[in-house]
Amino acid sequence: MSIEVFNESGFAGVNEEMLIDVASFALGELDIHPDAEASIHIVDLATITDLHVRWLDLEGPTDVMTFPMDELTPGGGSSSGGRPDAPTPGNAMLGDIVLAPEFAAKQAAAAGHGLDHELALLTVHGCLHLLGYDHAVPAEEREMFALQNELLADWYDDIKRRGVQYQPRPTGAQAFPSAADRLDLDGIVPGGGIPAIAEPKASTPEPGEN
Repeated sequence: MSIEVFNESGFAGVNEEMLIDVASFALGELDIHPDAEASIHIVDLATITDLHVRWLDLEGPTDVMTFPMDELTPGGGSSSGGRPDAPTPGNAMLGDIVLAPEFAAKQAAAAGHGLDHELALLTVHGCLHLLGYDHAVPAEEREMFALQNELLADWYDDIKRRGVQYQPRPTGAQAFPSAADRLDLDGIVPGGGIPAIAEPKASTPEPGEN
């Protein structure tokens, strides 16, 4: 697996080695061809804002954007190394993940964990998008967020086994969030974080209710 990082943000404190580690782990766990390639671009707020408007027609900055090299559809049989349930995964350039650490730092502070963890989460999210996962409808959203959290948790277990520690494994709902949890965070941090359909949270029954 070849992951290249291009840091054009001027933002101090981004652990590029960690981003390569978590991306390589996530893609490897999904049985992507070992010769597959992806790029991670770390950019400033002005750049991510421009991309957000130009490609998604959404105002303001965001935390992560992805640009798959090919249109990969679930089970679509792409030769470019898409989802592991596609029949013919192959070796290829998967595409680009674009991260905005300045925006991610605000989200990390609001969520109560460090920037490294937030960027690791966003990187896994971006990897899944490169492979054709999406959250445009609730069923897809549940699948993608569950897999995102599973991969992130497994990565922490893996680096512990390897004796590597980039940051302590955080706890709390926002550390391994559901889509609804993430929507709550987007309400705290103005801007365009990971967009979520987010089915409403189940209400807590009042005493005496079934």
